[in-house]
Formats: sequence, C-alpha cells, structure tokens
Amino acid sequence: MTVSLSRLERQLGYTFKDQELMVLALTHRSFAGRNNERLEFLGDAILNFAAGEALFERFPQAREGQLSRLRARLVKGETLAVLARGFGLGEYLRLGSGELKSGGFRRESILADALEALIGAIYLDAGMETAKERVVAWLASEIESLTLVDTNKDPKTRPQEYLQSRGCELPRYEVVDIQGEP
Repeated sequence: MTVSLSRLERQLGYTFKDQELMVLALTHRSFAGRNNERLEFLGDAILNFAAGEALFERFPQAREGQLSRLRARLVKGETLAVLARGFGLGEYLRLGSGELKSGGFRRESILADALEALIGAIYLDAGMETAKERVVAWLASEIESLTLVDTNKDPKTRPQEYLQSRGCELPRYEVVDIQGEP
C-alpha cells in the first residue's frame, strides 16, 4: 500500500510525515471502528475557512451573502467529489465489503467525505498554513471561474426572502414525487 499511497501523495501535492493519518483519512466507517469521520469533521471546518478566506481576498467588493453563496458552490459535495475523482481517490479508499460491492468507491458522498478527511489529516500533520495552501491549490480553477454576476439566489430563496421582508407567512412545501436513486 505504501507505493500506491506515494502516488496519491503526488496527486495531492503533499507528502505525509505520519502515514497513519493518511491511512485513517482513507478509512470509511464500513471498514473499521476507527475511521475517518472525526478527520472529516475537522477537514470540513478547514475547507470552509480556507475557501472563505480565498473568496474574501478575491472579491473585496462582495457582500456577505454573495460570499456565502460562492463558498457554498466551492465546498459542496459535488465539487469535492470531482476533485476526489481527479486524484483517483476511490482506488485508495478502505471500504467494508458491502460498500465495495455497491460501488462505494464511486459514490459522491464517500469521495467528498474522504477528501475532507484528508484535509483534516494534512492539518494535523503539517498545520493550518499547509492545509489552507493545499485546499486553495485544489480549488484554484474553481475559484478563478467564479464571478459575482452569477451569485443570484436560488428560486426557493428569492420568494422566501420576499415574503419575509413583507412580514408574510413563509410558504409550506410538500413533496409531490421522488425519483431516482437516493
């Protein structure tokens, strides 16, 4: 496993001093009792901070709401899963047999969670500056492509804010149909 982890480290642009942190970050809860969930929690916080700081610097004229919407785009599971796939992260994950059989190594949520866990592991291994530098480097093209022009609120938020501003009751939503895989 050491040789293949070296290849992943090259993809990530970071070499771990403590390889056990890296292995733990790649260990899904289906594999073992000791898993990457705590590292994922830590990595999520660092990811949000690093992305927020990068956006704060890139868009000095942006309002808080605009920055929040831009950050949400950067740190969403879909974006993280694309990055994780680019690193080939799925082939390094330690999954239980059930997750392996069901294709867990391709599942967006598992890939995104493992990437967050790796961020947490890098933080513990080398500190905040290194973790932030890796996050910003990984997200660089995404950050570069963002503009303040496309920070419009989603169709659900706009009417809710309109109603709230006028002291009206908020709409109630009802699920009419559910389709596709969960």
